[in-house]
Amino acid sequence: MNRLFGTAKAKGPAPNLTDSIAALDGRGDSVEKKIQKLDVELKRYSDQMKKMRDGPSKNMVKQKALRVLKQKRAYENQLEGIRNQSFNMEQTNYTTQMLKDTKVSVDAMSTGLKEMKREYKKVNIDKIQDLQDDLQDMMEDANEIQEIMGQQYGMPDVDDAELEAELDALGDTMFDDDMSYLDEASEVPTTIPGSSGREEPAASQLDEFGLPALS
Repeated sequence: MNRLFGTAKAKGPAPNLTDSIAALDGRGDSVEKKIQKLDVELKRYSDQMKKMRDGPSKNMVKQKALRVLKQKRAYENQLEGIRNQSFNMEQTNYTTQMLKDTKVSVDAMSTGLKEMKREYKKVNIDKIQDLQDDLQDMMEDANEIQEIMGQQYGMPDVDDAELEAELDALGDTMFDDDMSYLDEASEVPTTIPGSSGREEPAASQLDEFGLPALS
C-alpha cells in the first residue's frame, strides 16, 4: 500500500515570525541590489544619448533605457511591498513578545503574592505587639533602676532657704574681696618722690586717669 499511496511526510517545525522577517529582509536586500544595477545601466544609457545625435541609433538606446526604467519601477514596487510586509510582521512580532513578557511578569507577581500570603500566616501580630509592650516596660524599668542607682547617700538634710541665704552671703563676700584693690589704690601717695613738695591738685581736680583736669 505504501508503494501505491506513499507515506506521509514528516511535518517540519512551524514557521515563526522571526525567521519569516529574516527571509523577507533577505529578499528585500536582493531586490535592492538589482535596482542599484539598473541605476548603473540607466546612467550609462543616459550618458550615451547625451553624446549622440538624433537618429535611429539614439532611438534604439532610448528604447533600451526605457525598458531598464520599467524594470526598475517594477523592482521598486516589489521592494516597497516587501518592506511593508516586513514592517507589519515586525510589529506583530513585537506585540507578541510584549504579551509574552507581560504574562511572565503577571505569573511572577502571582507567585510572589502567594509566597507573601504564606509567609504572612507565619507572623503573629499579637505576639509582635506583646513584644513591643515588653520592650517598653523593660526600658522604663531600666530608667527607674538608673535613677535609683544615681541617688546620693549620707547627704545632710538642709533647708533650701538656708542654702539660698548662704549663697547670697557668699556672693557679697566675694564681691567685697574683689573690690579691695580699689581701696589699696586710694592709699597711694600723691606726692611724687624727688619733687619740690609743692601742693598737688585736689582730688576733685583730677580726671578719671589721676591727671590734672583741664579747665
